[in-house]
Amino acid sequence: MSSLTKDFLARYAAESREEFEALLKELVEIPTVSSDPARKPDIARGAQVAADLIRRFGGEAQVYETSGNPIVHGKWGSDPDRPTITVYNHMDVQPASKETEPWRTEPFEFVKDGDKYRGRGTTDDKGPALAALFGARAAMKAGVPVNVRVLWEFEEEIGSPSFQEGITAHRDALATDSVIVSDTIWVSRGKPAAPAGLRGLQGLLFQLTTGETDQHSGVTGGAARNPIAELMQVVTACFDAKTGKVKIPGFYKDVVPPTKREIEDFKRCGFTVKGFMKDHEFRSIRSKDPVDIMKRIWAMPTFEIHGVIGGYQGPGVKTIVPPFAEVKVSCRLVPNQTGDKIAALVEKFVKSQNKDVVVKREHGLSPYGGLTTGPLADAVRRSMKFAFGKEPVFVREGGSIGAVLTMEQVLKAPVMFLGLSLPEHGYHAPNENFDWEQASGGMIAFAKYFEEIAGLGKGGHAAKKAEPAPKKKAAPKKAAPKKAAPKKAATKSKR
Repeated sequence: MSSLTKDFLARYAAESREEFEALLKELVEIPTVSSDPARKPDIARGAQVAADLIRRFGGEAQVYETSGNPIVHGKWGSDPDRPTITVYNHMDVQPASKETEPWRTEPFEFVKDGDKYRGRGTTDDKGPALAALFGARAAMKAGVPVNVRVLWEFEEEIGSPSFQEGITAHRDALATDSVIVSDTIWVSRGKPAAPAGLRGLQGLLFQLTTGETDQHSGVTGGAARNPIAELMQVVTACFDAKTGKVKIPGFYKDVVPPTKREIEDFKRCGFTVKGFMKDHEFRSIRSKDPVDIMKRIWAMPTFEIHGVIGGYQGPGVKTIVPPFAEVKVSCRLVPNQTGDKIAALVEKFVKSQNKDVVVKREHGLSPYGGLTTGPLADAVRRSMKFAFGKEPVFVREGGSIGAVLTMEQVLKAPVMFLGLSLPEHGYHAPNENFDWEQASGGMIAFAKYFEEIAGLGKGGHAAKKAEPAPKKKAAPKKAAPKKAAPKKAATKSKR
């Protein structure tokens, strides 16, 4: 079929290293921060550079505008008799500042440090996007009979508010047989992992106003309400900060615990408590049991506090009673939970604790249960083993990618994952980095994945994810003469 041997691809990656590093530098030094309206011009520039990059790699490029940020689409090949595979990445990044965060280098200046690349976006998600692009070029040059597409988003870091609108408007141009996402993290170096599911997210703001201006605590203290203190009281009623257990009635009702098979996958995925603490620079955590930690970060919902606004924030103490406070909250969700239901439960409970607190819903992302069996999952297994020497374990991932469920629903295509990032790469953290070992391995893995898909042929790989099994009900007698529909394959993790 093709000449994609391991030696051939290893030489290709080595010969492409200088080009890869130059392109990663170009992308990293465009501060495509989607959460900052002042960075809109950088988002536009980033989209144009991304489209030009696709053209430099021999593809056709389109920039699709939306009511928010643009979407960039690249296209190689249009043979209707060949399978079409789309690689999804995002090109927007988290905010970063050396002035307010402990960055050792300027976040939007690309720094090469031996085999390590430093800068915002190196691992999330510009480095993996480039690795996939180089893999696609290798496959095309080798004559692999597959149509390749890339779909690059510029608002993933803010919950993809315009992504559905954008791909729905252009669904015919974006048509594909399947999607592969490269925006996920392994459990540890040398232990490849692919998500069997993603947690969802529901953002919330708790706000309380009790006055108009700051007041002197000596003159009004004791009589004046303190909105910061009252919100802290509400928060501690919502969850136990020491254990993380949520105390809101009904919060865990729809949670399905991981199966025995999933627990076994957890145990052999390479996770260690010591490594987890080192990678994330923790001094202490809530549990030292590795299985318990994995359940907490992958398979259970959470209630988290991200920030508090209100009162005096400067040095020393200013003796005032503030008039307003806000707490920034989010709940991570697991399959079977919905953001609307969880938000409603939180709102009801908060009002029962303090009727004056206003709860505002922020962006939400649905949880996702992925494919772990079938031809696509097997293609991921073979490709990652080919590139990295070991088959990946399929474990749930604690983060959220809003575009995944949208692509599955709008494009009517199954979605798989082939991530390249590691815990020590620092997703969303100061000193974010990527490295050549993961980048070169990614080029090899993606080239092999395209070959695997080509081998399945047109239509031979289009496995669909099964819907959750409905609750059993006694069938009405009138329905007996009807022929029962064939059962769908249980491709979703059992939950």
